[in-house]
This record gives sequence, structure tokens and C-alpha cells, in this order.
Amino acid sequence: MKGFYFYLYLVIDLFSRKIVGWEIWEEESAEHASQLIHRTVLSEQCLIRKSPLVLHSDNGSPMKGSSLLETLYSLGITPSRSRPRVSNDNPYAESIFRTCKYRPEYPTNGFENIHKAREWVLRFVHWYNAEHCHSGLNFLTPNQRHQGLAKQIFEKRQQVYEAAKALHPTRWSGSTRNWSLEEKVWLNPEKVKPIQAGQML
Repeated sequence: MKGFYFYLYLVIDLFSRKIVGWEIWEEESAEHASQLIHRTVLSEQCLIRKSPLVLHSDNGSPMKGSSLLETLYSLGITPSRSRPRVSNDNPYAESIFRTCKYRPEYPTNGFENIHKAREWVLRFVHWYNAEHCHSGLNFLTPNQRHQGLAKQIFEKRQQVYEAAKALHPTRWSGSTRNWSLEEKVWLNPEKVKPIQAGQML
């Protein structure tokens, strides 16, 4: 629709990369963000798990609005924001939006209307969560990581690789591929400079 903009609100789980909540609206507002967060927390049953939650967002006005902040506090979610004037503060968000925009079927001329936009994003979310073998997850789908299936899947892959190596050892110059993932994920880990023996702190 020429001359109109649709705004995609997206919530991803940092650990699994799964899109856990999304919505499209014709305008930006803290109220819309608040509704989405509330719905996402309920659908993911976050209140039952009692795990500490942090919502990291950009510095846009909808993410600073009082209605969203009230929702976060009422749900026990700690707000976190990108550093001012730092465009690449959230590589996970940058990555998923690039993946979205570079899908072959992405309509370069825009969407006919908001309903068409929502239909397209619904298909994208299904593909991304359930079919997309994510390179950042060692080629698991976000759903597989989110459901705790990583260890089981990696063990099977390891068995396949070891069997292939036993049959054709000349194809490998060293060990087989490392099928594992870190169990802790950091948004922007601090780079700690190693200290040499005898150095002062």
C-alpha cells in the first residue's frame, strides 16, 4: 500500500532464537508493545516457570512508554535498552530482520494491505521457527533448541559422522565436526583482556 507503513513488532528468545511473539500495526505505540509482551508471556507460560526475564529493546519511544513499563514491572520483567547511537548493539535483532527482508518471496513493492502483511509474516515465522536450520544454532531449528532437543539431535548427528568416518577414514584429516552449542548465551559479552602473570590489575 503506497504511502503507508506497517510496523512489525517482534519478540525473540535469545537462547533459542525462536520468534515467540509478533504483531503488525499501522502505527507505533507503547500500548501495542504492551499488548504483545503480555500475550507472549502468557503463550510461553513464562509466569509458571518463574525464571528471571529481561526484555532488551531499542530506544524507540514505544519501548519507553509508561504503559509498556507498567506491563513489564507487573510481569516481573526487567527492561534493558540498546546503547544510544549504537546501531549494532543487538546482533540477534539485526540478523533476524535481515533474514526476513532477504527471503526470496519478500514483496519488494510492499504489501497490499495490513492483512496481506500479517499473512506473509505468519508464513515467515512458521518457516523461521520450524524449518530454518539456523547456522548460529549449529543447524538446529529455533523450535528444536527451544524445546530442549539439541542434545538428542546432536548425539544422532555425531553417530552418523563417526559411522561415516569409520567407513571412509581418508575423507577426514582430523576429528569429526563438533556438534554442540554453548548453554549460556550473551547479548553483548564484555571482552575481558587476559592478564599475564605478574601484571597489575
